[in-house]
Order: sequence, then C-alpha cells, then structure tokens
Amino acid sequence: MEGKMAIYFELLGSFSCQDTGSTEMESGIMPGRAGKKALSFLQYLIVHHRRNISSEELMEQFWTEGSSSDPAEALRTMLFKVRNLLKQMFPGENDLLLTLPGCYIWNPDICFRLDTEEFEAACMEARKKTGEEYLELLLKAVSLYKGDFLSSNDSEWAITLRQYYRTLYLDVCREVLPLLEKKELWMEMIGICEQAVRVDFAMEDFVVYQMRALIAMGQPEQAIEKYEIFRDRILRELEISPTERVEQIYILASGLRKKAMGIQDIFKLVREGNPGQQAFFCTFEIFQSIVALEKRHMARSGQDSSIAIISIGREAVPVTDARRLEHILLEGLRGGDPVARLEAGSYILMLTGAGIGEARLVLGRLEYSFRKTYRRSKASLIYHIAALSPEKV
Repeated sequence: MEGKMAIYFELLGSFSCQDTGSTEMESGIMPGRAGKKALSFLQYLIVHHRRNISSEELMEQFWTEGSSSDPAEALRTMLFKVRNLLKQMFPGENDLLLTLPGCYIWNPDICFRLDTEEFEAACMEARKKTGEEYLELLLKAVSLYKGDFLSSNDSEWAITLRQYYRTLYLDVCREVLPLLEKKELWMEMIGICEQAVRVDFAMEDFVVYQMRALIAMGQPEQAIEKYEIFRDRILRELEISPTERVEQIYILASGLRKKAMGIQDIFKLVREGNPGQQAFFCTFEIFQSIVALEKRHMARSGQDSSIAIISIGREAVPVTDARRLEHILLEGLRGGDPVARLEAGSYILMLTGAGIGEARLVLGRLEYSFRKTYRRSKASLIYHIAALSPEKV
C-alpha cells in the first residue's frame, strides 16, 4: 500500500471523509453543493468500492422503470456530476473513478477505509474471542458506531443497510453491558445505554442496565427519572406498559430513595401525595398485587368487589378506538380504581365495593359514555364481569 492515496470515509452518522495521506485536506470535509441524488450515488459507489459496478446495476438502482429520463443518458450525466464532486473533495486528484467496458471501478491506487467495515470486522472478530479480548473488541465496535448508517440518505439501498448495521450495533450493546456490569464500570454502562436508547428507545435492556448502574452509584432518583421517561414514551408511542422486569427495578429504586429520606419527609410524602381524580393505570403485575390486597381487605370488611375485562371488539380501529376507550376509563371510573392493559384494546379493572349488579351498572355507564362521545366509532364494547372472593384467613 506504500505510495497509495488513503481515504477514510465515515458512514455511521453524518457522511464525512478524510484524506489520511494529505495534511492539506481538512478532516471531515464534504461538498456543500451536492444534490441529494448525486450524493446518494457517490455513497453507493463508496460502499461497494471493492468490486466493479455495472452500468445495469446503477441504472436499475437509481432510475426505475417508467422514469421520464433515458437511464443511459441519466447515468452519463450523473457520472459527470460525481466526478466533479470528487474534484471538489480532492483537489488535484484526477481519475479517481475509472470507466471500464460496461462498468465502473475506483482507481486501484486508492486505499479505501470505511468505518462501517471496521465496525463490522470488530463485531465479527469479537465472536471468535473470549475474556478481555472479547470485551475490547465489543467496546471498539460500540465506539465506532457514531450514529445510524448515512442517516440523511432515504434511498432504499441505504435504508436496508441502515437496519443491518443498527441491528448489529444493538446486539453488541446487549453483549457488552453484562460484562461491564460484572466489572462495575457504571459510567461506561450509562454512556452506552444513553447512545443505544437514541437508536431504539423501546428496547428495555438499555433502561434496565442504565437504572441498575444509577442505583449502584447511589442515584435512585435518576434511575426513577429514566424509568418515567421510558414508561411515558412507550405508553404514548407504542401503547404498551413496562414489563415486570422494569417495574421491579423501579420499585427497588423507589425503596432506596425512601430509605434516604427522613421519617418526617416520608410521612409528608404519603400524607400530601395527590392520588388524582382519574382511574389508576398500572401494569398487569401491579394490578395483580392490588387485587390480592383487596381480597385480604374483603375478608375483614365483608364488602363485595368485582373485576371486569372490557375490550373494543373486532370492528374497531385498533389504535384509535383503544385510545378512546382508555380515555373513557380514565374519566369514567372513580379516582384510584386500578386499570391495567391486557393487550391492544383490552383492559382489566377492579371495582372496589361493587358487586356483580353494581358492576354491570358501571360498565353500562362506560359503554353509554363511549357511544355518546364517539358516535362514529364502529367499536362495540364487550365486557365480562367476575366477583372477587375474599382471601381465606
């Protein structure tokens, strides 16, 4: 490779390049006037720099059938633009992209280095190693992933590769986090989790390890904050609740926060806490615990209580009508009545102090309120009621 021109391209995150053999070229320089399609074309050539790329492949990739322009003529025009683009990027360097019969190839005197290739190589090499070498290669791979592959390129070929590198990165993060936890490298864990969450916010492994690290560092308040951000976002965007695994760590963080408080602070927190005027939405696991407590209370009080499952039916618009039903439950039930989501459009609730007859009246009232509020909805509310039995003592 002695005497060859060396170019390093960063494709993970923002697209940039550096002539590693020249002190005159500014690190990360990129042309500012490149058109979107021309830049995507150039990026495609860079990604496939190891092989000859045929004219047919390029025309099929960038000019679909039915295009108003002649693909062969459009290809010639695009190659002219890209060569001018390369002259802007590498002044004084000619013939970087060569034309062969029926195909195009990079000048063999150029030595290409791509961060994607280094990232992939580190991931693959790590699988062959154990111990410290395994950990070092995983950390190297994580450090190379600066962001999604060509994040501003919305071409189909780029989106496919973006998903591949994203999956590879998330797998590496899941592999490295337990190793860092074993070594008690809490700050490193938090840093990796924060970046991984930006790639896939809904993957619970990352909030779990982040919360564990914060708890280990004596920061349960921050762990609770991370939990609340995660819970609110998956509820809002995916309409799902945190799993029991996440909830257990949240309960641990809450308990540790209370231990750090004085007795009077705890009394004040309990006395002045605002239970709210709406129903209490919770996970199914917490709902089960509330029901178990109610059954014990029933054994002492002798009152009746019921549970009910209510769903939106097959004719409903799943996401829209599920949100509508959730709103009706929040507003129509008593403040503090526990409700948990079973699946999309299906909920379970407990009616304290209500027997079967009273529960039917409550469910009928909820159904009437849904019909009155959402007249155009095709959802038909379906509900089933069961009496709670007091726990035997």
